[in-house]
Amino acid sequence: MSAQPDLPPLPELARALHEELLTSLDLRRRDIVQMPEQELRALASERLGDIIVRMRLPREADARALVKFVVDEAIGLGPLEALLADDSVSEIMVNGAGRVFVERGGRLASTATRFTSEQALRAVIDRVVARVGRRVDDASPLVDARLPDGSRVNVVLAPLSLCGAALTIRKFARRRLEIADLVGFGAISVPMVAFLTECVRHRRNIVVSGGTGSGKTTLLNVLSSLIPEAERIVTIEDAAELQLAHENLVPLEARTANIEGRGAITIRDLVRNALRMRPDRIVVGECRGGEALDMLQAMNTGHDGSLTTAHANGPRDLLSRLEVMVLMSGVDLPLQAIREQIASAVDLIVHVARFPCGARRVTHIVEVTGIDAGVISTQELFRFVRTRAGAQGHFEAAGQVPAFYEALRAGGATLDYLIFRREPADGES
Repeated sequence: MSAQPDLPPLPELARALHEELLTSLDLRRRDIVQMPEQELRALASERLGDIIVRMRLPREADARALVKFVVDEAIGLGPLEALLADDSVSEIMVNGAGRVFVERGGRLASTATRFTSEQALRAVIDRVVARVGRRVDDASPLVDARLPDGSRVNVVLAPLSLCGAALTIRKFARRRLEIADLVGFGAISVPMVAFLTECVRHRRNIVVSGGTGSGKTTLLNVLSSLIPEAERIVTIEDAAELQLAHENLVPLEARTANIEGRGAITIRDLVRNALRMRPDRIVVGECRGGEALDMLQAMNTGHDGSLTTAHANGPRDLLSRLEVMVLMSGVDLPLQAIREQIASAVDLIVHVARFPCGARRVTHIVEVTGIDAGVISTQELFRFVRTRAGAQGHFEAAGQVPAFYEALRAGGATLDYLIFRREPADGES
């Protein structure tokens, strides 16, 4: 973990040095996207050293700390560098130059970290988005991007953000999590893991649902890693986050419009194109709109075993959300036809939730069984039962065997039915 201080050494002096460095080096005219970062850091450090020699530093000033802080802010991510190096931090939230919050262990906390000015924060944002060929300005004040290590970045500029530029960084895990890690964290039970492993292996279509920050992408990544190595996978995301190690993997990333408003490639465009790439599996990072129709059609036309995520408050709410997203595609379909598409395409809903204490759990695994009287029917297979406040509780089977297990057994699969046995709770006979 870096020893960089949270607050700049002598803030006013750091701000003055930053302005002098920008004037002297004229970073904005240099092609910092093409120049290697180490070369640019060396050049900035040398120029800043010359500036400091010409200035009379206060006796209490630490020249080395000043150089590091100012160069980090001018070339790197400034005061955020230390937070990015801190493995206990999972998310960084910047609410303007003067307020920075972090998430540790699922809990939010304020930090002493500050930028020297709004201009310094904007410069950091410009560098982040330029690296991935995106732009953010008054004409396009919202953008999703990522850092070189894969961390996901979202930016909202003023005046949309009333507190100044808002920067949110969801850090990329340095180590790829495996299913055993989720069991160790208490996020899922061993019988649930055994069941989901069989579902992925036998090409069931799975939608992971949950709220913001509940762990949907993490679970999607873990489930995707269970796909057999010999299969061809196409992943589709707004900002690439998935960490699959498969050899035959094609990761696709959406693209925003250029300065003329042209050239945008949406998730929906990529899903349609993926169908022409001979995929065995299609993994969509998140369905938010009309691409849900294309995803359902892919699941219904030979691309079994595909996976995606969507925001929802629960499994039943997810089905309603899918209906709305299909309607957003602009295709005029009757509601009954949409429900038939969903019931035919989706085999399982895995719902994850984040509790107030910060813990994340798989709270429901639900099978979609078909249509009954015009309504999509489901049956619960596993659930998390809370027994006390917070995330205290236990996982249990609901006592139902998946309807598709009979077809798998008829096809010669060896399956464990005991994992679905519901154990009597305390006080039950």
